[in-house]
Amino acid sequence: MIEIERKFLVSNIDHCLHNHIRSISIVQCYLSFDPARTIRVRKMDNKAFITIKGEPNQTGDTRFEWDKQITQKDSIQLFNLSLGQIIEKTRYVVPHKSHLFEVDVFSGKLQGLVVAEVELSSAGEKLNLPKWIGDEVTGDQRYYNSYLAKKGLKPKIV
Repeated sequence: MIEIERKFLVSNIDHCLHNHIRSISIVQCYLSFDPARTIRVRKMDNKAFITIKGEPNQTGDTRFEWDKQITQKDSIQLFNLSLGQIIEKTRYVVPHKSHLFEVDVFSGKLQGLVVAEVELSSAGEKLNLPKWIGDEVTGDQRYYNSYLAKKGLKPKIV
């Protein structure tokens, strides 16, 4: 499956979260940081998944993604093999016009970082941005979760 998405910093978290329709607790780790095939294990509330992502295109908005649900027991075993730091965040789903934005509010060592992603049906799709959106960081590797887990660095936090 090909994933097409854009990523932004959030400039006004209070205004953004005011309209959310659900939230999900996420804990994730990485088994591979190879940019050609990043491998992630993610726990979302009471479900677990393993995901393989391919290398993004030049603009960073499109890449291959394969996702499969696994058991909680398998996720615990895979977390024991993880590389880098564990990523913890709460994802808020925020509707705006015809799109759903996934707003990730990071905790732990990345507390203060808030990033919004929106999936598109095509790379050229017109996107009407809400007022709470800040700088676009699509394609900026410093904002990839795998980079944050590997480097443990905080990029510019709003």
